[in-house]
Amino acid sequence: MRYLPLTGADRREMLAAIGVGSIDDLFADVPPAARHAELLNLPLAMGELEVERRLGAMAAKNVSAGSVPFFVGGGAYRHHVPAAVDHLIQRGEFLTSYTPYQPELAQGTLQYLFEFQTQVALLTGLDVANASLYDGATACAEAVAMAGRVTRRVKAVLSGGLHPHYRAVCETYARFAGDRIAAQDPAPGGGEDLAGLIDAETSCVVVQNPDFYGEIRDYSALARLCHDNGALLVVVVTEILSLGAIRSPGDMGADIVAGEGQSIGNALNFGGPYLGLFATREKFVRQMPGRLAGETVDAEGRRGWVLTLSTREQHIRREKATSNICTNSGLCALAFTIHLALLGEAGLTRLAQLNHAAAVMLAEKLSGVPGVTLVNSSFFNEFTVRLPRPAGAVIDELATRGVLAGIPVSRFYRDRPDVADLMLVAATEMVTEADMDRLATELSKVLR
Repeated sequence: MRYLPLTGADRREMLAAIGVGSIDDLFADVPPAARHAELLNLPLAMGELEVERRLGAMAAKNVSAGSVPFFVGGGAYRHHVPAAVDHLIQRGEFLTSYTPYQPELAQGTLQYLFEFQTQVALLTGLDVANASLYDGATACAEAVAMAGRVTRRVKAVLSGGLHPHYRAVCETYARFAGDRIAAQDPAPGGGEDLAGLIDAETSCVVVQNPDFYGEIRDYSALARLCHDNGALLVVVVTEILSLGAIRSPGDMGADIVAGEGQSIGNALNFGGPYLGLFATREKFVRQMPGRLAGETVDAEGRRGWVLTLSTREQHIRREKATSNICTNSGLCALAFTIHLALLGEAGLTRLAQLNHAAAVMLAEKLSGVPGVTLVNSSFFNEFTVRLPRPAGAVIDELATRGVLAGIPVSRFYRDRPDVADLMLVAATEMVTEADMDRLATELSKVLR
């Protein structure tokens, strides 16, 4: 191959030096089911124009979120992103910068990260936030790991209202870290007894607000119970815009907040890149994962910014690190910061009100469809309905009619027949009343 400079003899010498017989031996830890025995079924060579045509034809098979009535949420939400956001983040100094290890050359990057952290701390009601993580699920798993370090305990209780993807990432982390995950069954509508699961080994209780099914709860009493038993309360927020309307987790007594920031400044983007948010109380700051931009003064007393409380172990001696996450989603964090700055406090509140009003209107319309029942007693911009038939088939049929109606809960819990008839529906400011009427009309036809 023209771009690989090593000869066969070079490779044999390298393999002998590390004591393996073949390149395939280097992949022994990869399960056979995850390996490809042959080459992928792709053309070996195509011209640029041919590639563009082929990929364009493939992309044309997708139904984009803006082309039809769209009610899909489940942790990623379609919101309006002002044109100014994309215009500003594409400036060369923002788009090409990577890591601010040299503060004298990266004051602009460090300053906007400091502003971002301030915004996240204000939203979550906590003392300090980091410069972001990869996504909400990663932030959740890092929160569980941090709680273990703070309490020196090994068991994390996960609510049945936690997003299943976040739960899965926590379980993956725990499998390699030796922690125990006590994940509860799906809890649409609530009813779970998390308090009864707290014992002397519990490091934290992880809840989501609004939860996976859209329900809003006050976790103040649970926070007090956790603290009385030496455990921490971790609150996950997958729809960060909700904090423009509901009580912040910090006000409820949360010790750590792990969130997804995609809703502010970042489009759906086929699932990424997204933006993990992480905030905690000041007394726990030295156990917080990721980066932290801090304010300081230089030798002449001028205000400046640096990366702070970051140890060499974070980057070099990985086995002793607080966390092996050494970077942050810089460009996505900048988009978040610009959008939130454009909104301001009043604008954020108004946008949250628009989202809630849209969801209330949609819930009323869908509740009027024969056989459809609203599961929630409260919600922000997403809720769950129970259908008289399996939700997956109904959603597929609606898609053929040009309506992306929501998400079947069974997609996340394939082995749970008790959730087969549940559908998650989201309504943001992007949904019009005409879209809602279209969904209600088509749903009525499908359910006849």
